[in-house]
Amino acid sequence: MSDMTWFTLLSSVSAVFAIALGVSLPAYAMGRAIASALEALSRQPEAEKSIMRILFIGLAMIESLAIYVLVIVLIILFRNPLLEYLLK
Repeated sequence: MSDMTWFTLLSSVSAVFAIALGVSLPAYAMGRAIASALEALSRQPEAEKSIMRILFIGLAMIESLAIYVLVIVLIILFRNPLLEYLLK
C-alpha cells in the first residue's frame, strides 16, 4: 500500500474516534446537567425559571463542543492540511 493510502486510512480512523469521543462525552455531560436540573427542580420548584434558563444556556454551550468536533473532523476528512506535505 502506498503512503497516500495509509495516510487516508489513518485520517479516516482518527476522524471516527474523534467524532465518537466528541459526541459521547458532551452527551454524557448533557445527561448529567439535565439530571442535576431535575433534582434541583424537585427540591425548589419555585426557582423553575432561573434553573431552566441556566440549564438551557449550559446545554447550548455543551452542544457547541460537539459541533466544533464535527467541524474539525470534516476538515480532516475533506481538506486535510497535512495532505499537501505528503504529495510533495
